[in-house]
Amino acid sequence: MRELHFYFDFISPYAYFSWRWLQPFCRQHRLTLIPHPVVFGKLLDHWGQLGPAEVKPKKAALYRYCYRYAHAEGFNFNPPQRHPFNPLPALRLSLKEVSGEQQQALISAIFEAGWSRGADLSCEHTLKQLVTDVGLDADITMARIQEADVKALLVQETQEALAQDVFGVPTFVLDGELFWGNDQREHLKLCVEGNDPLDREALEEMLARARGIDRKQFQNR
Repeated sequence: MRELHFYFDFISPYAYFSWRWLQPFCRQHRLTLIPHPVVFGKLLDHWGQLGPAEVKPKKAALYRYCYRYAHAEGFNFNPPQRHPFNPLPALRLSLKEVSGEQQQALISAIFEAGWSRGADLSCEHTLKQLVTDVGLDADITMARIQEADVKALLVQETQEALAQDVFGVPTFVLDGELFWGNDQREHLKLCVEGNDPLDREALEEMLARARGIDRKQFQNR
């Protein structure tokens, strides 16, 4: 079976939206889903970007979009009590090496609690309850994410994502090609079904076109 790699951070509502359709999409198209928790903030730092929640009017626009999107898709949008928040404990919990066979169930539980029920995903008590709800031992699992090797695994996942030019979340990688954003479902479907319209030679020619001006140069004029 072909593999579909999914790079996500719980801090992103768009990653939650993608996760909602991703599992049935993979079942429908016989794809093996491989989730990769990564630290969005580290991606932003690497590429020199600000997160949407760090730009006040952008955060407001994002929440308006999210509310309307959720209404159209038939689910509740109720963002976390604190946003942005520290996502590291939740991300470590969602590593395969920590949650094992319950990985996807726990990812679903964390996403839904945070973005549909307004839970504080930086709260240890909240995370312990979610771990318990999917059938894992909360004390053992929460202790595991404090271990150095688990912390290193999340760093490794993020570094490997950067090595593949992942710059944001959600990101999907299918057959070595990167797809970014919650709006990629139809594009992924085209590729999975062998109907990708992309002219790669034309794309390379477009990307090779010269830059007309750089932003810093423009600001100095």
